[in-house]
Amino acid sequence: MKHIDFYLDFVSPYAYLAFEHLPQALEGLSHEVAYKPVLLGAVVRHHGQRAPAEIPAKRSWTYRHVLWLGHAHGIPIEMPATHPYNPLPHLRLALAATALPGGQINRYLAETVFREVWRGGQEAADPARLTGLAQRLQPARDPAGDEVKAQLKANTDEAIAQGVFGTPAFVVDGRLFWGFDGLAMLRAYLTGDDWFAGSRWDEADQRPSALAKG
Repeated sequence: MKHIDFYLDFVSPYAYLAFEHLPQALEGLSHEVAYKPVLLGAVVRHHGQRAPAEIPAKRSWTYRHVLWLGHAHGIPIEMPATHPYNPLPHLRLALAATALPGGQINRYLAETVFREVWRGGQEAADPARLTGLAQRLQPARDPAGDEVKAQLKANTDEAIAQGVFGTPAFVVDGRLFWGFDGLAMLRAYLTGDDWFAGSRWDEADQRPSALAKG
């Protein structure tokens, strides 16, 4: 059985699409998935990047693209009324409601929060909706408490240490697969595709760059 760490942030439409498509992508394979919420903004800043929504032209494409992907793959998706929004309350609430160790949440929790954000087209950060979500999830810990905040930071630091630069990201056997379209590559690896048996993976980035540094 293969263990897969799935790093996600509820603000990411690609993470939502990947979450919904994951059972199909892994169908018939022996696996276990650890769903780990991370703060995408912190990951992006660590790598000196800007989020897609911070670049107007890329923002427009991203929103059109994710709606198309939902249509093409039969995944219900509607843009929240405001996006991007602050995902911290959702991330902390999910972690506060879990009893799993190691910063994991179960699939039900992830599904509940993802669908709260990405179905219905409402304001994701609306205080009344957040209160209602908390009542449904019944967190055993304080979402605003130091323990939950520390766990979210630990998850984010762990993801960065694994080389994660965006969400969704999947790590298995020390190999990182990124993005919704990375699911096909992930499945190929898990099914023993010969491409991974050679040197292509390790040698792909082993070449100098002509870009100026500094």
